[in-house]
Amino acid sequence: MNSQSHTTTDHDEIRRWAEKRGGAPAHVRDTARDKDDAGILRIAFAGDDKQLQSITWEDWFEKFDDANLAFLYQDRTADGDESRFFKLVSR
Repeated sequence: MNSQSHTTTDHDEIRRWAEKRGGAPAHVRDTARDKDDAGILRIAFAGDDKQLQSITWEDWFEKFDDANLAFLYQDRTADGDESRFFKLVSR
């Protein structure tokens, strides 16, 4: 199986990857500097940390682009299972 990672900045690709796995845009509570800041971004999956708070995809991608981030992700694990591995990295 192919467990290699990919990197993208394409909003549609990121959203499709996350939603296929039951993920939704979120940020870590209490990390925003003010009401216009999303704070630390995450993708929330069922059963994730209660410190994650849902935000809109629009707000998530605005912060993603403003912070000049890229989305590093894996489609499949080495065993061939669907992977939820992702990391936000500098472009």
